[in-house]
Amino acid sequence: MEVLIEEIIIYGLVIIFCLMIVLIYLKNQKKKSDIVKMKIDQAKSDGLFEPVSLHPVVDTNSCIKSGACIAACPEKDILGIVDGKATTINASECIGHGACYHSCPVEAITLCIGTEKRGVDLPHVNQNFETNIPGIYIAGELGGMGLIRNAVEQGKQTAENIYKSGKHGKNDNLDILIVGAGPSGISAGLMAKKLGMTFEIVEQDTLGGTVFTFPRAKVVMTAPMELPIYGKIKLYETSKEELLGIWETVLSQNNIKITEKTKVESIIQGNNELIIGTNTELNYKASNVILSIGRRGTPRKLNIPGETLPKVAYRLLEPENIHNKNIIVVGGGDSAIESALLLADNNKVTLSYRGDKFKRLKVKNRENILLADENKLIHLALNTDVIEIKEGEILMLDKVANKEITIENDLTYIFAGGELPTSFLSKTGIQITKRFGHALLKH
Repeated sequence: MEVLIEEIIIYGLVIIFCLMIVLIYLKNQKKKSDIVKMKIDQAKSDGLFEPVSLHPVVDTNSCIKSGACIAACPEKDILGIVDGKATTINASECIGHGACYHSCPVEAITLCIGTEKRGVDLPHVNQNFETNIPGIYIAGELGGMGLIRNAVEQGKQTAENIYKSGKHGKNDNLDILIVGAGPSGISAGLMAKKLGMTFEIVEQDTLGGTVFTFPRAKVVMTAPMELPIYGKIKLYETSKEELLGIWETVLSQNNIKITEKTKVESIIQGNNELIIGTNTELNYKASNVILSIGRRGTPRKLNIPGETLPKVAYRLLEPENIHNKNIIVVGGGDSAIESALLLADNNKVTLSYRGDKFKRLKVKNRENILLADENKLIHLALNTDVIEIKEGEILMLDKVANKEITIENDLTYIFAGGELPTSFLSKTGIQITKRFGHALLKH
């Protein structure tokens, strides 16, 4: 009898101990879940919850809350677990590298562009990256894959597909005209060189495309990538200069030149050829065209008096060479904030933003700009619109007080986003579709 009682007590204690462990575990999980919910609420308040580009979508019916996707993501607070299921938090800060997609043990993640509410205009391309216009291909950011590694891979594959199609070497025209000297354009050029096809690369701006417009020394998050001819590049965190240096080296080694400051304005179908017109005297005839342009390659203008003055710029290249100037930075995105902070070291900087608070900013940028304002390193002018730019000053409208303000000004930097190349694509005849939650990578 005593043995039975002892066994009952022992089993009872074991059960109580196990229950305590389970309760502590559930309590901790609830606490973590509540923290993630708070982060989601904050992300919604800050305008960071809705994705703006490629982002993960979790199948909650398949998710087993392993946390592998969270551990694999190199960014902070993009994914979290709520009530036992993975979910997005600051989805607008996702850079679409796909580490979460590859790490999920049960294949519960799909990489999508656009949402059920907000569609994204994407050109129609087939599995070979060819559009509905024969001979015109799209690779990289314009097709939705903006990450450097993905863009490099698409550029390489597109050139390979053209070679395999046999649509080259049939006349004296170029086999390929590559439009854009960003990651996908450079990769396509290297692969075309490797395969012995004739080609040229034209760029409306300068080597590097979108990467070139980053503020100087800005860190570029990337992953190992395979450049044709050159080989594997293992970079996880690097400066813009280092990345551009690699591209300059490999292009120089292979005698590939970029025709810069040349914007393609028209592509017309001829007799078994494509006739390409530019903003210069240069015109081309090619069997194929690869469009490796960015989605927002042309800076958006404010369309105000004085915007054509020489002191107005739409990108910041070498802030360390600018000293003792009265500078206005216009915009409320990451590029505007990062540029204003870089310029504030040696200049008097005013940041003009039309909203009453910043939206869709990286957490670190938000913290840094608010701290700079608090320490009076930057004059933060929220709820203002620049209405006229003059030689030595700028006129702004204070929308709260409804009055005009005049500020001394030597240089003006405008970061108002970019114009989508929709009209150019439509004029060319390329089909564009608004995609809502369209899967670009799925298992």
